[in-house]
Amino acid sequence: MFEPGSDAYMLAVIGLLTLCSAITRAGYFVVGNRIPLTENVRRALRYAPPAALIAIIVPELLPWAEGGRAFFDVKLLAAVVAVVVYVRTRSTIAVILSGMGAFWLLRALF
Repeated sequence: MFEPGSDAYMLAVIGLLTLCSAITRAGYFVVGNRIPLTENVRRALRYAPPAALIAIIVPELLPWAEGGRAFFDVKLLAAVVAVVVYVRTRSTIAVILSGMGAFWLLRALF
């Protein structure tokens, strides 16, 4: 019935993964105030959003992540432009606009 590759197997996997995701995401909302977090845990949780963002962005920027690409990469140059703009302005909107503008311009040129 649940042979790998069958429709029933795929639906069961999707259902179980959905259940696991819902439980882990809703767990804190359900029992969050009943279980106090230590100061060390609170301090560590402050780094979760930047860590998730880095885990998404960095593999996309590594030139060798997709075999065969040259070291010069348009995405990497656009990211450097965005970082420089952030360091100078500290503006999220400026980072988004400059990074995307640099990416589109460099992609059109190269």
